[in-house]
Amino acid sequence: MEDLQSLLEKINRDGVEKAEAEAKKIVDAAQAKADALVKKALEEAAQAKADAEKAAQASSERAAETIRQAARDVVIGVKGTLTALLEKLLVQDVDKALADEKTATALVAEAIKNLTGPGEIACGAKLASALKSQASALKSFTLTVDDSLGAGFSVKTDGGRVEHAFTVETISAELAKRLRPDLAALLK
Repeated sequence: MEDLQSLLEKINRDGVEKAEAEAKKIVDAAQAKADALVKKALEEAAQAKADAEKAAQASSERAAETIRQAARDVVIGVKGTLTALLEKLLVQDVDKALADEKTATALVAEAIKNLTGPGEIACGAKLASALKSQASALKSFTLTVDDSLGAGFSVKTDGGRVEHAFTVETISAELAKRLRPDLAALLK
């Protein structure tokens, strides 16, 4: 009986040891699988983080470029608005200057000063009246009334082949063209 008891204990011990060894294998395999899953999850998380950082950087760069473009558009808009405003004021000032008979007659005299006649000066009735009173300043130029010129005038020479227009529009356009570079420099 003791032999049987010892045999039973040995079988029991062998069974327990075998079960423990099998359990250890199962636990080790589960641990290895868990470690592999954790490692894969960490790698995927690191990749997701890198992708998110890359996307955030790209988004930040696009936002910065959008802001730069918006700022540029605002500056262009402001420049355009200021230029239009200044050109409008310039037209008003030129119109006012040409409406002044003294200034307009001085401009006519300056315009024809170095020209040889015969020629023609066309202007509105009001300016024509003022110029007739200074007939000596007209040299060999004939005076015609053309109210379509507004407050300005035109000078024709060489049988009408050469014409110089001194209207509000032409003078304002020329002044604006000369002032634009200075205005652009001020707006930078």
